[in-house]
Amino acid sequence: MTLGLTPEQQDLSDAVGRFAGRHAPISSTRDEFDALAAGRLPGWWDALVANGFHAVHLPERLGGQGGRLVDAACVLESAGKALLPGPLLPTVTTGAVALLADTAPTAEALLRDLASGVPAAVVLPDNGDFVARADGPRWLVTGASGVTMGACAARVMLVGARGQDGDVVWALIDTGNPAATVESVNGTDLVADVGILRLAEYCMGERDVLTGIDPERAACVALGLVASTTAGIAQWCVEVVTAHLRTREQFGKVIGTFQALQHNAAMLLVNSELATAAAWDAVRAVDESLDQHRLAAAGAAVIAISPIPDLVLDSLTMFGAIGFTWEHDLHLYWRRATGLAASIGPANRWARRLGELTRTRQRDVSVNLGDAESEFRSRVAEILDAAVNLRNDRPGRQGDYEYFETGPQRTWIAEAGLIAPHWPPPWGVGAGPLQQLIIDEEFDKRRALVRPSLGIAEWILPSVLRAAPKALQEKLIPPTQRGEIAWCQLFSEPGAGSDLAALATRATKVDGGWSITGHKIWTSAAHRADFGALLARTDPAASKHRGIGYFILDMRSPGIEIQPIKTATGDAHFNEVFLNDVFVPDDMLLSDPTDGWNLAIATMAEERSAISGYVKFDRAAALRALAGQPGPDRDDALRALGEVDAYTNAIKALGVRETIRLLDGQASGPASSIAKVAMNVLLRRTFRATLQLTGRTAMVADSDPAVVQPYLHLPAELIGGGTREIQLNIIAQMILGLPRK
Repeated sequence: MTLGLTPEQQDLSDAVGRFAGRHAPISSTRDEFDALAAGRLPGWWDALVANGFHAVHLPERLGGQGGRLVDAACVLESAGKALLPGPLLPTVTTGAVALLADTAPTAEALLRDLASGVPAAVVLPDNGDFVARADGPRWLVTGASGVTMGACAARVMLVGARGQDGDVVWALIDTGNPAATVESVNGTDLVADVGILRLAEYCMGERDVLTGIDPERAACVALGLVASTTAGIAQWCVEVVTAHLRTREQFGKVIGTFQALQHNAAMLLVNSELATAAAWDAVRAVDESLDQHRLAAAGAAVIAISPIPDLVLDSLTMFGAIGFTWEHDLHLYWRRATGLAASIGPANRWARRLGELTRTRQRDVSVNLGDAESEFRSRVAEILDAAVNLRNDRPGRQGDYEYFETGPQRTWIAEAGLIAPHWPPPWGVGAGPLQQLIIDEEFDKRRALVRPSLGIAEWILPSVLRAAPKALQEKLIPPTQRGEIAWCQLFSEPGAGSDLAALATRATKVDGGWSITGHKIWTSAAHRADFGALLARTDPAASKHRGIGYFILDMRSPGIEIQPIKTATGDAHFNEVFLNDVFVPDDMLLSDPTDGWNLAIATMAEERSAISGYVKFDRAAALRALAGQPGPDRDDALRALGEVDAYTNAIKALGVRETIRLLDGQASGPASSIAKVAMNVLLRRTFRATLQLTGRTAMVADSDPAVVQPYLHLPAELIGGGTREIQLNIIAQMILGLPRK
C-alpha cells in the first residue's frame, strides 16, 4: 500500500510517478550524475514547479497548492520510488519547517520563493556548530554545517544557529552572499548533491530571521519527510523483486517457486508496509502534541529510515550477481537509501530517544471521530453506564479471567448486542467500522468496566452465523455470549497441523447423522469445553480441499477421550482428543458435507485477525522497568526498548491505516496477514532483548517483574493461528502473486 489513503492522495502519487517516467527516467539520470553532484538543477525542474509538486503543502495565497504535510509526503514517497533526482526533498523540507514559523513577512517571503521554485535546504541545530551573535539590530552568524542534503543546489538555506543564550536563531542564508561558502562533498547518493555550508560573520537583519520554530518540532517534520522518501524506496524494492521472482528461471524452475525466496519476498513486503505505516504516522503527527510527534518521528527513524539500506541489500541478494552490477538500478537505490539513513544520524541514538520517551508514555494512535454518529454513541454510553452499576458473580467457563466472568453485567452487555457488535441483530447491532470504533472508545472511557471476551468462540461463531440453521444459532449463540458455554477448536491433527487439507479424521454417514473417528491434537481448552468446531473428512474420494465437513461437536458425547498435554510452562492448556465412533446429528453439520474447507478458512481468518490485535497488550513491561533503572546497562535497555516500541507503534499505525480505509468504504487490504507476521517478529524481539538484559533475574521462575513465565508461554503465541512460515507462504502466493510449486 502507498502512504496516501485517500483517492486524491493516490492520484497525486500516480501523477508524480508519471511525471518521473516522462521527464526523469533512470536511464537519463545516469547521464547527469556529475551535474547533480555539483548542484545543477535538472532540466525538468521548471516543469516540476509548473505542476506544483514541490509546493503541495504550501498555502495557496503564497503560491502553493494548499494541501497538508501528508500530501507532500505522498509526493516524496513517489519520488523516492521513481528515484527522482535533484533537490526536491530538501526544498520540500525547508518549506515544511518554515510553515512552523510565526506568521510574518519574512516567513511569507520565503514561502513565496519556495513556491516559485527556488531550491532550498535546511540545517537543523544538531547538524552544525553555527553561532549567532547579536550586533546591535543585526546578527552575525559564524560556523559550519555538517554534511547537508541539497546544500550545493540551494539558493537559500534555513539554518538553526545557537544564540548566546542557547536559544535557536533561525537564519535565512543567501548562498550567493560572499560570507557564505558551500563546499561540495563526494556523496554516497548519486542522484542528489551533498555539501557543507560555512559562514564567516554572515550579517543578517530582522528580515532574515524566522521566529516561532520549535527545533524539536522541526526535526520531527524533517524525519517524517525523509521516512516518506525511504518508504517509496522500500515499495520499489518489493515490486522489482516480485517481478524478478516471477520470471527468472534456475534449475528449470521459476525461482519464485522456491520457498526460501518466497519467504524473503514476503518479509520484504512486511517490512515495507511497516516502514510506510511508520512514515505516515510521523507525518500525520505534525498536528498533534510535541510529545506525540516525537514518539512518531523517532519511530519512523527506527523503522522507516535506518533499516532501509539493509532492506535494499536484501533485495539485491535476491537478484544475485545481476543486482550487483553497475547497469542494474538496485545499487542507485541502495546508495540513496544509505545516504538518507546517514542523514539523520546514528540509528541507536533515535532508538534510545524513543526508549526514554516510552518509559513513561505511549503513542496515541486513536482515530478522531469527532461527533460522528452522536445518537448511536449516546445509546452505547447509556447501556455501558448501566452496566457499570452491575456486577458479575460467577467465574466463566473458559478460564479464571475477568473478561470471562458471568453474571448480570455480562448478560446485560450481551443482550444489548455489544459482546460482538459487528454481528447482525439479534446477536450484535450490525456495527460497521465507525460504530465499532465508537463502542471501543466508550468501553475505554470506563476503566472500571471489563469488556467481556468470547475467547475461542470469537473465531468459531462467525461460521455458525454463516451456515447454521436458526434453531442451532438460538441454541448456541446467546449462552456463549453470556459466558455459559465454552468452546474448543478441533482442527489440527498429528499429521495435519496447518495443512488442513491433509486431515485424516473420518466422518461416515449413518442414519440421522455422522459417525466420526480420528485423533485431534493441540486443542486448547478441550478439557473445559462444552462444544467444539470439528473438521472431518466426509468424502475420501473428493479432492483434498473439497471432501471436508464442518461439524459442531457436543464435547459430552460418548466416544470422546481427552488427554492433557503438559507444556514447558508446566501447565496443560492443550489437549489431545481421541474420537471413537462419535455420533454427530445431521443438524450439527454446518452447510454442505463437503464445504467445511471454506468455513474453516473463514474461521482461521477470524483467529488471525484476533491474534494480530494482541499488540494492544504491553509485552515489554519487564524491559520498560529495566530501562528506568540506573546502571551500566541502562543505555542498552533504552535502545532495546526504543526498537521494540518503534516496531509496536508501526504495527499499531498499520491497524489505524486499515481502519481509516474501512471507514472510507474501501475493501480490506492485506493488513491482517502482515500484522500476524509482524507480531511474531515483535514477540521474538521483545523477549530476546528482555532476556539479554535481565541477566540473572531470568534464573528465577517467579521474578518481579515477570521475565521467564511470559517467555515460556511464547510458543503458544508464535504457533497459534498458523506458524510464521505458513503465513509467509500466504503472503507470497496470495498477496504478492508468486507462483506455487
